[in-house]
Amino acid sequence: MTDDSAFEALFAEHYDDLLRYALRRVEQPADAADVVGETWTVAWRRRQSLPPLDEQRLWLFGVARRVLANQRRGHLRQSRLAAKLREEISEEWRPEPSADGPVSDALRSLAPNDRDLLALSAWEGLRTEEIAVVVGCSPAAARVRLHRARRRLRAALAARGYPEDHPKPAALCVAEENP
Repeated sequence: MTDDSAFEALFAEHYDDLLRYALRRVEQPADAADVVGETWTVAWRRRQSLPPLDEQRLWLFGVARRVLANQRRGHLRQSRLAAKLREEISEEWRPEPSADGPVSDALRSLAPNDRDLLALSAWEGLRTEEIAVVVGCSPAAARVRLHRARRRLRAALAARGYPEDHPKPAALCVAEENP
């Protein structure tokens, strides 16, 4: 089968059968769509060497069966990796000592972009040039955004009665060398 119309005929004739086959074997319809899509991708790549017409339907089911097996193995690997990561994180992660209080409240009151900039600077220790790369802007824009985020954090802290003579939160400290 070398011509596209023959492949289109094969698709039209067997698509519904393959979809029903996959739907009966997966938990989520999206997974069935992935199986069918991958099956047709394999068929398209091998369209020059497909079996004779009377064997094509069975060949397609065989491909779909192997795609399903690969999908199950992938899900199993992903589940094992996620469980391992959860275990490692739970062993190593400890909440910040100041998880509650005026600093946390002030940070939560900021826009997500401001919180992200402050965290990249204070918690991740990135310089403004590095922050610029992470957020996709120029270093000058990153400096301005970080300055404004710190100013908004100061205002949020002041609104919560955070004393001026209290040690500054790390998010307000400049964590970079000035050139």
